[in-house]
Amino acid sequence: MSHLSRITLRQAFTQPAALTLFFFGFTSGLPFLLVGGTLSAWLKESGVSLEHIGLVSLAGLAYSFKFLWAPAVDRLRLPFLGRLGQRRGWLLAAQLLLATSLLLMAWITPQGSFALFIAMTALAAFAGATQDVVVDAYRIEIAPVEAQGALAATYTLGYRIALLASGAFALVLADHVAWSLVYLCMAAAVGAVMLATLLAREPQQAAVRSASVTSVLEDSVIGPFRDFFRRYSGALGIALLAFMGLFKISDQMIGVMALPFYLDCGFSKSEIGAVSKIFGVWVGIAGAFLGAAVIVRLGVQRSLLVAMLLGAASNLLFLLLAQFPGDIRVFTAVIGGENLVGGFLGTAAVAWLSSLVSRHYTATQYALFSSLVALPGKLVGGFSGFVVTATGYTAFFVFSTLAILPALVLFFWLQPQLKGKDHDDAGNPAG
Repeated sequence: MSHLSRITLRQAFTQPAALTLFFFGFTSGLPFLLVGGTLSAWLKESGVSLEHIGLVSLAGLAYSFKFLWAPAVDRLRLPFLGRLGQRRGWLLAAQLLLATSLLLMAWITPQGSFALFIAMTALAAFAGATQDVVVDAYRIEIAPVEAQGALAATYTLGYRIALLASGAFALVLADHVAWSLVYLCMAAAVGAVMLATLLAREPQQAAVRSASVTSVLEDSVIGPFRDFFRRYSGALGIALLAFMGLFKISDQMIGVMALPFYLDCGFSKSEIGAVSKIFGVWVGIAGAFLGAAVIVRLGVQRSLLVAMLLGAASNLLFLLLAQFPGDIRVFTAVIGGENLVGGFLGTAAVAWLSSLVSRHYTATQYALFSSLVALPGKLVGGFSGFVVTATGYTAFFVFSTLAILPALVLFFWLQPQLKGKDHDDAGNPAG
């Protein structure tokens, strides 16, 4: 806690990097729905079959496998754009690729060459996932650990606003103009954010080593794993990786079953959209900023513990909704509580994962860690429908709450083991 007291709440949120991360959050969030939910609406209105729409959604897997090319982002300097620096050069390249692919999607359209259109969709997903890798690395390198909560909050604000723009706004706009024009507008938005990339400060970073292809491959692919287990050897490293996969599992289990539950409670799609997708988004943003403030006051470790407990307990709010089906006031209160805690947990998770990342392998290690965090929840979520069918919603919500217990056991075991392993061991700035 000694070094955490060096930064105040005001300093955390007024640092120039906080505004930069808002714009970077926006450009990261913009393509997510443009290759997902929003795109499926365009395809449906274009007469594409549901089978093909489902197959097109596989382009989004780029976000799950971004760790595969994260080593290149860490170690390879781009020609020409590399003059901007390792991070800004890659980010501008990803943004140029994203804007170009969105423009080409607007020009080709699903009614044109469908195969080429899908290729451009996959390219946009790749560019979006690459942005995520670069922005995560930039955020970790630009500020000390105690400021990461504030950066995560402003990033989340930009990201959520982008989801509103590429989701709700895009759908409304498509009711009045052609889909091609909608995607042209989104490409223009990416172009506007490029100015923030050009004006941003390049973080200090270890020199990129590129003696030979063999040494680059060994350092970029094997190096991140070797570095992690050097700092957290044996059982400690295994326990940390296990904890990463478990500490958000209660929150993740609910995601798949939430919408069917709301419909079974008697709410219309319009009510669900207004409360969950609009009101809930803004409450989630408030939760992210609350998490940043708590991190400044309590530190990363204690904030994570509080967020884990609240995240698991918030699942019990759905039991209240089950008792008052169709009550819009209860629905609003439940969504508000769940999203507030979810935003808090998201910020705490980002700050904690950032504290474990080595500055020498920022992009690669964070991409690996974030993928590991998401994987178990996705796997368990895939079977959640069977659990609900067999036990009912009530038992499922209780089970999802109790699912946090293994993570809590690991948390309390890890704390004494991590004593003395300051985050500076990872080569991150102490502020």
